Amino acid sequence: MYRKAKIRLEDWLKKKNAKPLLIVGARQTGKTWLVNEFCRENSPNYFSVNLEKQPEYQSAFDDNLDPETIIRRLETLSGRRIGRSDIIFIDEIQECERAVTSLKYFCEDKNDYRIIGAGSLLGVKLSRFETSFPVGKIKILKMYPMDFEEFLIACGCEYLRDDIKDAYEKSTALPDGIHKKALNLYADYLFCGGMPELVLEYLACDGNINAMDMDIFDDLNLAYRADMGKYTISAAEGVKIAEVYDSIPRQLARENPKFRYKEVRPMANKRDFSSSLDWLCASGLVYKVSKVKMPAHPLLLYEEADNMKIYCLDVGILTHSAGLKMRDMMPDNHNIYKGAVTENYVVEQFASSGKNLNFYKPSASMEIDLLLDEEAGIIPVEIKSGRHKRSTSLKNYIEKFSPEYSIRLSENNFGRANGIVSVPLYAAYCI
Repeated sequence: MYRKAKIRLEDWLKKKNAKPLLIVGARQTGKTWLVNEFCRENSPNYFSVNLEKQPEYQSAFDDNLDPETIIRRLETLSGRRIGRSDIIFIDEIQECERAVTSLKYFCEDKNDYRIIGAGSLLGVKLSRFETSFPVGKIKILKMYPMDFEEFLIACGCEYLRDDIKDAYEKSTALPDGIHKKALNLYADYLFCGGMPELVLEYLACDGNINAMDMDIFDDLNLAYRADMGKYTISAAEGVKIAEVYDSIPRQLARENPKFRYKEVRPMANKRDFSSSLDWLCASGLVYKVSKVKMPAHPLLLYEEADNMKIYCLDVGILTHSAGLKMRDMMPDNHNIYKGAVTENYVVEQFASSGKNLNFYKPSASMEIDLLLDEEAGIIPVEIKSGRHKRSTSLKNYIEKFSPEYSIRLSENNFGRANGIVSVPLYAAYCI
């Protein structure tokens, strides 16, 4: 399947003296598959090793971290030669801290080795690194579930993808039939999500949601729960991480989905669960959307660290965890929880395109779902999803701050009026 991250890999390969690349992201987002596909196309004799499945290869990084020594040890262990131009792929690299540390020396080596490291909990391991971390010596690429554009391409809907992009750039409405087709595919995406295995299952069932094997979601969650016991201080911390994770669908169901520690466990506070939440953020299993005190550039400087919303890695995982049915996702259905699912979807699309995630709520009468720090200034984004009627908030924001333009995401067609750009939810990836 087509993944946009492949473009980043191609750019990395073309660059002279490129830094070693680390690919981080949650389990089953397609990291290993992507690297192997890329290497098969660009370096047929590439060298690949998995330090979790093949722990004996960790000894290649003992003592001397000179790149030539490491290469020679890898050749001895594998019984094959590694050419100067061969890409070296070290999967589950977080299993060996010295392997991560060695990237510093590969970066500084004159031979311009091409090294890629990846791992399911690499983000967690890096955040708890105990030895010398190669700051400034590596390039990090974050991997996410497939966004809606990648989903359309997987479904063979490239023409529809192109029509959506063209309509977005021109702010002109799509023909009604095409708009409805896109909305129906968007509803399917809300239910099956963007995890590659689920997308493959959707395609295998010819887009028939009712025929899909939903046990795949349970298998994913079991794998995530197994991971929650790794790289933790104690078994008790793993339990706390799972408690925070389980609370997210409940927290998103509230009228005000601000994350509250007491919703994890009665009488709990930040001291009890902040490290558990940090673990989930580092693992890539959740997205954190921080509140800002004021909509000013740069937004990062105005974030309130303890005021946030937490969303799930994948909208399909959230839908399944909440026990929703396909009928709940259809365009004409506006149940309350669909609002939470819609917001999660938009957050996921924005996160996968590298956008910072912030919201603004100065009072009970004004809440802007997301803010974008663009060349044109701070751009407010309103998500019309069924949870709230936010038009008053956006109107008040425009009157107070006079943004260059505003964006309203909804199930309505493309358009522009009174400085508000109307974008259908299925086109969130265009923004």
